[in-house]
Amino acid sequence: MDYLLGIDIGTGSTKGVLVTPDGVVVETRVIAHGMSLPQPGWAEVDAESTWWAEICEISRHLMGFVGPSDTVAGMCVSGVGPCLVLCDDDLRPVRPAILYGIDTRAADEIEALTVEFGDEAILERGGTRLSSQAVGPKIEWVRRHEPEVFARARRWYGSNAYIAAKLTGEYAIDHHTASQCDPMYATREFAWDAGWSARLAGHLEMPRLAWPSEVVGQVHAQACAATGVPEGTPVCAGTIDAYSEAFSVGVRQPGDLMLMYGSTMFLVQVIDRFSSDPALWTTTGVERGTLALAAGTSTAGSLTQWLQAVTGDAPIEELMTEARVVPPGSDGLAVLPYLAGERTPVFDPHARGVVAGLTLRHTRGHLFRAAYEGIAFGIKQILERFDAVAPARRVVAVGGGLRSPIWAQTVSDVTGRRQQIPTQAIGASYGDALLAAIGVGLVPPETDWATIERELEPDQDNVELYERIYPVWSSLYPATREQVHRLGGL
Repeated sequence: MDYLLGIDIGTGSTKGVLVTPDGVVVETRVIAHGMSLPQPGWAEVDAESTWWAEICEISRHLMGFVGPSDTVAGMCVSGVGPCLVLCDDDLRPVRPAILYGIDTRAADEIEALTVEFGDEAILERGGTRLSSQAVGPKIEWVRRHEPEVFARARRWYGSNAYIAAKLTGEYAIDHHTASQCDPMYATREFAWDAGWSARLAGHLEMPRLAWPSEVVGQVHAQACAATGVPEGTPVCAGTIDAYSEAFSVGVRQPGDLMLMYGSTMFLVQVIDRFSSDPALWTTTGVERGTLALAAGTSTAGSLTQWLQAVTGDAPIEELMTEARVVPPGSDGLAVLPYLAGERTPVFDPHARGVVAGLTLRHTRGHLFRAAYEGIAFGIKQILERFDAVAPARRVVAVGGGLRSPIWAQTVSDVTGRRQQIPTQAIGASYGDALLAAIGVGLVPPETDWATIERELEPDQDNVELYERIYPVWSSLYPATREQVHRLGGL
């Protein structure tokens, strides 16, 4: 029997899956982890002791379900991103990995590089304005603030590229991750921008480019000993977790949109031609030569987890019961969910959370429902920007947040959109296994393991209510921006 091994490094856990070529899941393994927040606006992970160690543990567990006469036909790893992992000549990280857009340390570098290269030129070349999501400014931050660290580094990686290098010794990065390493990648041309990448990377060697399903190398002897994955197993490039998850649920045709419910919200839509919007990210897609639009918030599930902790750490089921009895609109309570700044569409790392309309009669349940509504209003703003570029023909919802009895329904009610719920909810690791199957030629490139289990319909009465509330909610950020910036400065 042939097997495929897919592993995804998420924000809060690493998940692995062993799959047969027809998409049947044999075994899964999950390891939870945290991240380091050493200073305000910083978000880091030790790539070796966390990511690599978990890859090894999960791989060894999954290999226990592979018989002596079975074959591991291919392996693929995805991960959070875009991240920055700086390593020396021996593939040792010279500092903790800097995470994706939730790490906002490079605000000054974003501003300086935007002036240096030109805002419109960056948008035209790469399809995306510089923001906390971009890798380029984070490289610049290390150069400026940690020059000795930068001098020791020889190569730079994303999360999945680092793991692929640990497995194979090869130095490669997938096109999609590269397209979020602004402003170093020319998205229109599917290539590095030689001038801008040389300016930012400096003495750092640039990785070769590969498509996510492309085999970049084979598991070497040292990695075999650490992971239990047979030496010589083909390893595909992989990509950023959200895109692999979109691939896993069949978001592959122009107009297909994935809405991911997780620690943050993330949206990916396949498009048929290059188009840029200042409030969105234009990137390459997962499949060769394709393009996508993307957007992401800075909080979502992390906000409700925070609320759970600060309101007594009650079981989530109890909190959801309390929130469900609160009527839509939360009795006049509104939450601006910018507790970690915000990415799309305001791109303000200094934004802060706001609770408006609070009275003595509001309860913990009101806060939870209002938080979900605030997240949903933010999604409505993003979808309006998507519609202006390329309207979605269908929305597929994924992620652990679908376990909430309120969250996804609130998003449908606020946005007026139907959401398709897939049968297989494993996530990005399942997409990784499919990428591996395609990459090694075990299945045809058009193979799709996804099926839809049900469709979530908006409640029209609630749609009308939220249409009245939406302008009020939308006015909260511009009305409080100056004040929260001044408070944050204290």
